[in-house]
Amino acid sequence: MTLTGCSREDADTVFRALGRTYTSDRAAHETPQYISEGHATVWTTTFDVSHPLAGPEPVTLAAPVTVELQGGYWAVDRMTETLNASFAVRKEGTAAGDQEKDVQLRITSGIPTERF
Repeated sequence: MTLTGCSREDADTVFRALGRTYTSDRAAHETPQYISEGHATVWTTTFDVSHPLAGPEPVTLAAPVTVELQGGYWAVDRMTETLNASFAVRKEGTAAGDQEKDVQLRITSGIPTERF
């Protein structure tokens, strides 16, 4: 998963919300950090969606966030459904391959607006 077009606080909010549902490669105490102030930043992490820890909950963001998911069809679909339970989600693009797909989403605070 990559996040763009957002503050480190919103990136942290998204990663923590998903971290309550799935394990990831980020430590629980780890927060996103700017590498270079004033430049565009891509926030990234990997989640294991095979064994949910808990159900997703609605989350508030300060501004919209662009999310790109990449992986197997089942994993990307499962993460999209999880995001849709916590945020209002708008699908902006997809690219499908033989074994994987990429999905670009725009998430905001609010009630889910699209079902996948």
